[in-house]
Order: sequence, then C-alpha cells, then structure tokens
Amino acid sequence: MKRTRGRIVHVESLGDLDRRLAAGARRLSGWRVRAVDLTGHTAELRRCRVAGASFLGCTFAPGVADDLSAAGALVLPAIPDVPVDVHRAALYSPGDLYDTELYDGSLDARAYAWAQRTGATEHELAKTLHDHAVDQALQAWVQGRQLVGVMGGHAALRGERGYAEAARLGHLLGARHVVATGGGPGAMEAANLGARLAGRPARELEAALAELAQVPSYRPSVTAWAAAARTVTDRVADPRETLGIPTWHYGHEPPNLFATAVAKYFRNSVREAILLEICDRGIVFLPGAAGTVQEVFQDACENYYADESSTAPMVLVGEEHWTRTLPVWPLLQALARGRAMESHVHLVDTVEEAAALVGGG
Repeated sequence: MKRTRGRIVHVESLGDLDRRLAAGARRLSGWRVRAVDLTGHTAELRRCRVAGASFLGCTFAPGVADDLSAAGALVLPAIPDVPVDVHRAALYSPGDLYDTELYDGSLDARAYAWAQRTGATEHELAKTLHDHAVDQALQAWVQGRQLVGVMGGHAALRGERGYAEAARLGHLLGARHVVATGGGPGAMEAANLGARLAGRPARELEAALAELAQVPSYRPSVTAWAAAARTVTDRVADPRETLGIPTWHYGHEPPNLFATAVAKYFRNSVREAILLEICDRGIVFLPGAAGTVQEVFQDACENYYADESSTAPMVLVGEEHWTRTLPVWPLLQALARGRAMESHVHLVDTVEEAAALVGGG
C-alpha cells in the first residue's frame, strides 16, 4: 500500500459537519464527507474552499454537486442497489458482517450474492470504490502496529490437531504482535482465535477449542458454526487485536468471527498482495494446499528482490508436508541461496519453533 501524507478529516454526520464549520473551518481540502444529506447546506458549502475535498455518496440541492466539482471537489454519488457502503471509513467488525442471527440474511451473505451478479458497470464501479475504501481504512489501521502473518489451509476442522496447532501458534504470536490471517475458516480461524485469547491463560484456549469442536465445520450450517464462535467471543471482554483479510471472491467460505478487525475485499488479487505486504514482522506458513503454496512463492518473490533491511522471516511449519507431500522447501532453499533472504527462510516442525523465529515465543 502506498503511504500518504497530509491530514484526512472524515465527516460522517451533519452534526459533525456543523461543529467543524462553527469552529471556523473554511478550507475543506483533505475532507471526506460521506453519506451526509447536504440539501439544506448550500449556503454553508459556498462559503468554503472545497478544492481537494471529497463528497462520497452525499445528496445536494439541484446544481450544487456540479458547482462543487467545478470548484475542485471530488463528488461521487451514491450507487443504488449495493448492499455494502462503498465509501466506508473503517474496517469491518465481525458484528458488521454477521448482523443477523441467521447467516443467510446477513450483510456478508447479501454481499456475496450481490457480487455474483455480472454485467452491470455501476456494480463493478461499486466493487472498486469499496475495495479502495477498505484499503485506505486498513492503511490507517496498521499504523503503529507490528503484524505477523499466519497462512494455512481453509480445510482444517475444529477438533482436529492441525486446527489446535494453528490456535496455539496464534496464542504464542499474539503475545507480542498483531496476528493477521486470510480471515476465513480452518487454520485462519484457529490462528485468529489463539491471537484473540493471547492475553489469557492457555487453559482458556484449550476450553474454547473443546467447545468449538462440537460444531466442526461451517457445513452444513454457517449459522450454527458462527453461533458456536459467538459463545466464545462473548466471554472475552478484553480481546487482543487480531486481523482478518478475507474476500467475497471465496464467499462460499464465511469469514471467521475471531478477528477483531476485518478488511474484506471483493477483489482477491488486491487482497492477496496486501495481506503479504502488511506482515512486516514475517509470515508463518502452516500446512496447506494450492492457495498456501501460492502465498509462499508470492512472499518469496518479494523477499528475493528485497535488500537485507526489507527482508522479513518466512517460516514453514511441517517438514513432512513441505519436503514430501508438497516439496516446496527444496525450491525455496534454491531461490534463497546467495540472496539477502537466505538467512530468513526456515523449516521447522513445531509451532513453538516458528513463534520463536518471528519473535513471538
């Protein structure tokens, strides 16, 4: 993500706008006014210098939007029949996405169903605007935080050893860093769970794992799967921060409820690149299939061309998996040989070893 300079002022209510104007604000450069009804504020707007301001999804009196554009403001109208806020200023919470008791009626399900439609130009524009807004919100969120990524297969079921190992890894890493995952089920959910409980005794994590094992998968019922997770999150009043970055491209896989912040994208290619980029403290790769292999070599490509100061640890967990089941490790070693990344790529057999290598244990 590109870093931006300057102060951005988010205005999301008429009251907030009125307070700022009453305090003497007249230069609106850098302001982002979102989804505010400004039909009664024509005179106030005309007293301001609006060059460099953005009005996103706002409504105006006739002719005012054209006047603002002519004066140098960016005016983007609301797009009808879109389930998501394309100009949102913050990341999602699990409660935003799971906003109904039954999953089929939730924002997450509605957005996925809408995303499957094709052909409407305004819908493609809405997806682009939404992902840009999420990107901006994520850029602001990661400031001042140290992130470690955990990548792994979506197929790990609650109650399985692989799921428990991913949860223990998240618990270890979350003690020092913010754990980021792809935000989906399986190992991703487990790592977010462990990180969320990182400030609590290990016995609480074990109890949560035992409880979740009663509903191993989101199939056949996402509603039941989410309800089981909610019983765990409701007991934790002070969770550690942890990030999920899922995508509606894989909308048949629901986002997990253990990430405290969720950057959900429509475009998977954007999401993949950003997920790897923001993990400045390194990435741990748990056993996975094609998607995890892709992430290994996408990260390897970044590190291959990086200098020593920009190289972050890459830790593969599971010697049998990465040398025989899917022999990624020999090729990764060959790529790293003689490069700045060589001392930063590791193959280990336990999550404890992995956590120690990226500073979490």
